[in-house]
Amino acid sequence: MARKPSQVTTPRRMAVPGAVDKTAARAEKQETQRRRRTFAGRLGWGGRFSGRAPAEDSGTVYTGPSSQVGGVYPFLLGAGLPPRGVPVGRDVLTGELVCIDPSGWTGRLTTNPGVWVMSQPGAGKSALVKRVCLVYCAYGYMVCVPGDVKGEYSSLVSELGGSVVRIGDGAGRINPLDSGPLKGRSQTLPAAERDALLDVLTGRRLETLGALLSTKNGLGRAPNEIERSALNTAVQLAADAHPGADPIIPDVITVLRQAPEPLRAKLAADGDAYKTLTRSVIAGLDNLCDGPLKGLFDGPTTAPMDLDAPAVSVDISGLRARGNDVISAGMIATWAYAYSSIDSARSIGMMRRKLVLPMDEMWRALRSGPGLVDAMDAISRLNRTTDDVTVYVTHSLLDSESLPTEEDRAKARGLMDRCDTWVIGASTSEELTRVTGKRALTEQERLMIQSWSSATSTGLDTSDQVHPGRGKYLIKIGTRPGIAAATELTTVEARLYHTDHNTASD
Repeated sequence: MARKPSQVTTPRRMAVPGAVDKTAARAEKQETQRRRRTFAGRLGWGGRFSGRAPAEDSGTVYTGPSSQVGGVYPFLLGAGLPPRGVPVGRDVLTGELVCIDPSGWTGRLTTNPGVWVMSQPGAGKSALVKRVCLVYCAYGYMVCVPGDVKGEYSSLVSELGGSVVRIGDGAGRINPLDSGPLKGRSQTLPAAERDALLDVLTGRRLETLGALLSTKNGLGRAPNEIERSALNTAVQLAADAHPGADPIIPDVITVLRQAPEPLRAKLAADGDAYKTLTRSVIAGLDNLCDGPLKGLFDGPTTAPMDLDAPAVSVDISGLRARGNDVISAGMIATWAYAYSSIDSARSIGMMRRKLVLPMDEMWRALRSGPGLVDAMDAISRLNRTTDDVTVYVTHSLLDSESLPTEEDRAKARGLMDRCDTWVIGASTSEELTRVTGKRALTEQERLMIQSWSSATSTGLDTSDQVHPGRGKYLIKIGTRPGIAAATELTTVEARLYHTDHNTASD
């Protein structure tokens, strides 16, 4: 018989009341936690910055193009400046660190390292410029102040271990015909290179004499073509008569009065005709060695510039007592001397460092005449090649309109146009209207700068009040939105940057 398969009976699993209770409790606990995350308790949400709220709304996400979203939510800020270069201060809107780096921006954000700084007097222009000098000096640049009218850079240059040359009131003298570092070195150069350098040096000497003669203490006008030809030949003859040394203005006067054959042949004149052609230029050179300018430009340079120093400054504050005309002549001479020395050193490989050139008191330079305007115009065109940081400091765009001729005014306006970086401090509404013609300012930017120009309240006690615009600047690069920064000086800076009796931030 066939056997029946065995039947296996599986016992039925018995329900455990305890397990069901645990599962329900766990589900109830999870639901309670979810409700606590979603709904606030009787006292509201716990923790910092919390409070009473009936429910937490996760919000709704909307997407759209920037043109539409910008209209719905217009509170947008442009990107900040790279945190490299010279720290200016904190952004007045975001608190972000704001830096300025004209040299590092060239070829990236800007096309040249020129900076135009303008604001009302006493708003902190000089403090910003001196900080730029201080930081760039730490980067290996040489600070060069060719004509310090107020003597305000002398302390900074001295603290940096630099060289301060003082002119006026018996303190020192500058020879406008000084060859600088070429003195005694030109003879060691190959003949072709030596002749080329001497030709350039003669041209610089002629330009310096022409600029000095154009001041009120000289001829009061620029030399004409015949007088320039006579000066050019006379300077060359005076230099040939003193090999190894630099001629001085009295040497040029002596050559003109002696009327040597090469000079008479150059002018194609003799006797009374020669005297008629050279009488005015001789009288103008005599004026540079006598009268208010006596003792300033009539002899060898007493203290040559040390081009190995980290910073150099020509302090002409001693000329302020002699009047504006003497200051103008002093600025022309010192600028020519400083730039001639630096260019000569670069031409023979003695100097390879880049420069920081603070053009403070620019209104004086512009009113000095075409000599300084031409010099600044040349510097602004070449600084992209040399990567020299040039900082033009002025109070108003109207300073460029003080020049006598439209040609000079056009050159001054060209200085502004070639500066990609503008730093604008406290200014009036009228001034900002003129600025808008050069740099596009939004209505908000104009209102902000204008709010810095004057205090809104006098109060009862003004002993501890600070002018609202002191140390505040709007940095404009090209047409991009401006960035407003507020500067705070360190204790050392407050001492070094002191330019007035009330505060240390001018």
